[in-house]
Amino acid sequence: MNYTGPKARRSRALGVALTPKCVRYLEARPYPPGVHGRARRSVSDYALRLKEKQRLRYQYNVSETQLRRAFERALRKEGKTGELLVTELERRLDALVLRAGFARTIYAARQMVTHRHIVVNGRRVDKPSCQVEVGDVVAVAERSRTKSPFQVAAAGAHKLDTTAPYLAVNLPSLQFQLTALPKRAQVPVVCEEQLVVEFYSR
Repeated sequence: MNYTGPKARRSRALGVALTPKCVRYLEARPYPPGVHGRARRSVSDYALRLKEKQRLRYQYNVSETQLRRAFERALRKEGKTGELLVTELERRLDALVLRAGFARTIYAARQMVTHRHIVVNGRRVDKPSCQVEVGDVVAVAERSRTKSPFQVAAAGAHKLDTTAPYLAVNLPSLQFQLTALPKRAQVPVVCEEQLVVEFYSR
């Protein structure tokens, strides 16, 4: 099940801002929530790996089952499993909608997809987990472009400081294309992916 609780509290627990709004809360209180949040506690190897797994999971807003399936797909491929895992998650439709600047948060991106506002190669897609292939063209559906959230996005309100190098984005047209497979160094997620691999491989 996807997380629907307070984002600021979860951000503090994980040590990473899950939304732009959570940045100021994390900066003001850069320690876990609760009465023992500031206490120095020894962390076991298991707890360390679990936290990294949770960090990755919540940044992509995926369920435990979805994350494990992505790991299993990455495990079957040649290369570093941790980097391949991040690539698998980054190719999700909702993640790319966020990176392209169509949405402010991963939660908003997911909603756009599930409400059938997004088309891939001209066909409506309502599954946020849809894997986008290199060369696929993703756009906002014609009838949805006049809606306020997309007008705001087209004006560049959600544009990231650095455009993902694996995307060719045309914000005024509300369209982008995946031009290459995302590489780990290019993906702006905070996570030690090798610890996630060790968590699932234990």
